[in-house]
Amino acid sequence: MGSPVFSRSNVFSPNASPAAGTQQYGTQPQYGQYTAGHAGMDAASMNSMYDAPSATTAQTGRLTYDDVIMKTAGLLGIIVVVGAITWFTAPELFFFGAIAGLVLGLVNAFKKNPSPALIVAYAVAEGVFLGGISAFYEAQFDGIVLQAVGATVATFAACLFLFRSGRVRVTPRFTRWLMFSIAGYLAFSLLNLVYVVFLGGDGWGMRNGPLGVIIGLVAVGLASASLIVDFDAIQRGVRNGVPAKFAWTAAFGLVVTLIWLYLEFLRLLAIFQSD
Repeated sequence: MGSPVFSRSNVFSPNASPAAGTQQYGTQPQYGQYTAGHAGMDAASMNSMYDAPSATTAQTGRLTYDDVIMKTAGLLGIIVVVGAITWFTAPELFFFGAIAGLVLGLVNAFKKNPSPALIVAYAVAEGVFLGGISAFYEAQFDGIVLQAVGATVATFAACLFLFRSGRVRVTPRFTRWLMFSIAGYLAFSLLNLVYVVFLGGDGWGMRNGPLGVIIGLVAVGLASASLIVDFDAIQRGVRNGVPAKFAWTAAFGLVVTLIWLYLEFLRLLAIFQSD
């Protein structure tokens, strides 16, 4: 379990098999299948087909890393543009962006097939939320947003390096540990939210003090581990030859984790500067 998006998607699950009815990259069709579909072909045409390079995943309509990268970059671009507009025009709308982002996030996470329109709408809502809340933090702590963005980018690069180099491996035990840890952190955060909103408290270590720093570091660690599990899920999807449309699901899952990571850095840096 990394992003909930991947954990709920059958095509990215550890037990997923190669896409049904698809031919694996680099393999030749069975003799009976080939002759049944090409009975009228002459020897020269058959030889030219065999001599031609194997079709790529992009040519066969399967998921590719390039698809995921382009769609992730596009969603992040939407978030940045909408966030900048919200920052300079109506930062007070961040609450509405948060509600809309939560609803659209849940809808997209539970959909079996990705909806590009709903995923783009999620990016717009998150742009409103992040633009407003970032303006709020920046007004209190000069330069904090740039620091949080830099920390998020650096952490993403470090996690990708650790995953690609094999220094960190995603095992069933690692995934179970992450699943229970994220569930525990989510329950703790919800209790804090209830305590702050309905009881008027300051939260248990979520805003300041040494406990707040420890909780912030734990949250950053969980989000970073979630990124690595996301990378593993995307790699599995590419290897299994899932349909190209699931590049939207992969991009959405990565963006969800990156937003979480950015918000945790924003809160952690605010605690440091407050102290």
